[in-house]
Amino acid sequence: MDAERARVLLGAARVAHLATADAGARPHLVPICLALEDDVIFSVVDHKPKRTTALRRLSNVAENARACVLADHYDDEDWSALWWVRADGRARVLVDDDPERLRALELLAERYRQYREAPPAGPVLALDVERWSGWSTAE
Repeated sequence: MDAERARVLLGAARVAHLATADAGARPHLVPICLALEDDVIFSVVDHKPKRTTALRRLSNVAENARACVLADHYDDEDWSALWWVRADGRARVLVDDDPERLRALELLAERYRQYREAPPAGPVLALDVERWSGWSTAE
């Protein structure tokens, strides 16, 4: 799968999974809502209930910027439409009135009604994609 097809599939995905690791390489995987612009994937710490606001994904990125996002489509009845896309890169945390954070919130609100109705106030995680990979039964 080429990078452009991978971008299209990931950009259309409603949910994906973000993988980070701490300085000791201990992995952490969480589902995310996302928005894609060029080769940057954005997700936000939103208002959904969490045990703490000191999220491991944020502390992991501070210790180890290497991260990846994985989206996939699986249909147990129609295996001719299976695909997965992985975006590997370096993650950054955007806070406060950073113009890139504000742009990310706009993009996320365009995709998710819940973010239009209750704009998230938390930090945005930005993944600068350095490598796209993927697979599809259609290719």
